[in-house]
Amino acid sequence: MTLTPLLRRSPRQFRRAAGTLLALAFTLAGGSALAQDAPRPDGALLPRDSRDAAVFRGGLVYANYCVTCHGINADGNGRAARLHNPRPANLRASDKNDDYIGLIVRRGGEALARSPRMPPWGEELTDEQIRDVVAFVRSVNVASQAK
Repeated sequence: MTLTPLLRRSPRQFRRAAGTLLALAFTLAGGSALAQDAPRPDGALLPRDSRDAAVFRGGLVYANYCVTCHGINADGNGRAARLHNPRPANLRASDKNDDYIGLIVRRGGEALARSPRMPPWGEELTDEQIRDVVAFVRSVNVASQAK
């Protein structure tokens, strides 16, 4: 399962689709903030510990925390990207490993001698949400798909 078709939509379509996915995840979770399982296109549920479920949940985290700067295509061309120098990273072409991506998300860019504009999300996101957003980034990364 990949969320690439979702990423190819216009910003308005992306927000609408992301909102629908959030509502669906919220409903499936019985009203809790985190879904236990993620929906598949055929309506069945993915096991919570599957990679596809992590990618799905990570896409929701990305839509809420990352899309403004990194963009709907994860190419570093989000709506706020032009305000930043250096510009946000192109996550589709990143050569960083999962642990490093997780550290950047958790501790922010400045802590790793990268952009000080990348905020630390470690206080805001749970460990599971950070692992999920790393899984999502890996799923849209062209370099990792070529391996």
